Amino acid sequence: MITVRKSHERGFADHGWLKSFHSFSFAGYYDPNHMGWGNLRVINEDRIAAGTGFGAHPHRDMEIVSYVIEGELSHKDSMGNVQTIQPGEVQRMTAGTGVVHSEYNHAPGQTTHFLQIWLLPNRAGLEPGYEQKRFSDVEKTNVLRLVASVDGADGSVRLNADARIYASLLRPADGQTVYLEQTLAPGRKAYVFVIQGEVEVAGKKLTSGDALLAENECTLRVQGSAAAEFLLFDLAA
Repeated sequence: MITVRKSHERGFADHGWLKSFHSFSFAGYYDPNHMGWGNLRVINEDRIAAGTGFGAHPHRDMEIVSYVIEGELSHKDSMGNVQTIQPGEVQRMTAGTGVVHSEYNHAPGQTTHFLQIWLLPNRAGLEPGYEQKRFSDVEKTNVLRLVASVDGADGSVRLNADARIYASLLRPADGQTVYLEQTLAPGRKAYVFVIQGEVEVAGKKLTSGDALLAENECTLRVQGSAAAEFLLFDLAA
């Protein structure tokens, strides 16, 4: 079964310093039909104004992945990590038994555009943890590059959640089309989120901010004839 959710159907919150689109119910946005997909609980597309950010706040029992699209994100947490996340980098924070962190945009005159992704962990009460890795554009061009997985395969960030996250940059030559294919094991769900550009997934046309939800599918086929960027999630049902 294939379902498409268009960008404009998402929840939206404008806090002045933060503009956030919610793919699933989050904070003041509630839609009982969109509480998550498999063990994927949150995808927020956030834009943080320069000189602002999220002050110190707690999390627990969640795998949190940050994927920066433009600008930079300064991270500080109660585990002692102080890092700057830039485009091409993927950060995973295991909240586990409890962690406090802050996220700021310290870049003058530049908006930080990133995805905040939450996944349900394999079990509650994990020890808090942190990992951050860079994946070059070359690694992601015209392929499905594994960037996060439960076993840390292929140099990906290791998740304490039964999920695999692939990132792709489509860069077809003039007049050419890029074709990609992902096989799904029985009982798995898939979620495709288009960050920018236009792609066709399972015969459905998707543009920036659109998502495709799939279940009971053996294969997902992606194609594109112009520059685009997207994430593909292989998820526990």
